[in-house]
Amino acid sequence: MIWREPVQRIAIVCVLLFGLLNLIAPAAAGARLVAQVDISAQTMTVSLGEQVVYRWRVSTAGRGYVTPVGTYRPTRLHRMWYSRKYDDAPMPHSIFFRGGYAIHGTGAIRQLGRPASHGCVRLHPRHAAALYALVRQFGRSNTSIVIRR
Repeated sequence: MIWREPVQRIAIVCVLLFGLLNLIAPAAAGARLVAQVDISAQTMTVSLGEQVVYRWRVSTAGRGYVTPVGTYRPTRLHRMWYSRKYDDAPMPHSIFFRGGYAIHGTGAIRQLGRPASHGCVRLHPRHAAALYALVRQFGRSNTSIVIRR
């Protein structure tokens, strides 16, 4: 099978690698997936148990908007979602965690690393696809989203 989009290849590779990790290290199979967002640093750190597996730049709420702080579980996932509130803006690999707030990919890559969103946590599309694949693999109930200032 040939995957046409690089995002698909990355997502599949992530799922395969973490599946292999679970076979090699059984202790990791029960580990929790944690996506921790640091608003002041505009970064996300993704950990599996005690092991940091990714650290990425993000964009959280810009002036006049709020990204909610706290600890959440994903409530729903959508491979592609279009914002009903913001002119059908595309939100690839959306992981909703509180009402209409989500972690998702963005085309505004140059804004990553500084506040720019309407409250969601924006990621590079490749990173959003990788995180989405991990949440699907480990499950919503075994995933935490922690957002702090």
